[in-house]
Amino acid sequence: MKKVLIVNSNYYKVVSNNLKNTAIKKLLSANYSLEIINVPGILEIPIAIRKNIKKFDGFVALGCVIKGQTPHFDLICSSTFKAILYLTIDFNKPIGNGIITALNMKQANQRSKITKSAKPNKGLEAANAVISIFNNGTKKI
Repeated sequence: MKKVLIVNSNYYKVVSNNLKNTAIKKLLSANYSLEIINVPGILEIPIAIRKNIKKFDGFVALGCVIKGQTPHFDLICSSTFKAILYLTIDFNKPIGNGIITALNMKQANQRSKITKSAKPNKGLEAANAVISIFNNGTKKI
């Protein structure tokens, strides 16, 4: 059984709980073993993954950043997304990125809703990405 770690930035608790609950439901229904770590912000997600990289087969990164009046948003998002990319490449492990980058809380709520709509929330998309990597081996053509 594959082991997946969900790293959840809970700065915006309602948004992150929706992301987390949807990812959990999807991964459990696909028979993965799960653990969860909560971190205060998205910048802490890469180090939490790195500290646990050998213990798990895959990861789901969840959280939300809302743009403010300063360049902080751009710096935090860019640094975090690059670090996640390097981790997945350097360690050859899937990391589903379910971090919402939004201009306002309305957008964040729309992207984290728990609905049966055609547009799933980012937690579900991140869980699906990890499952897809696990399920897609090489195919002869």
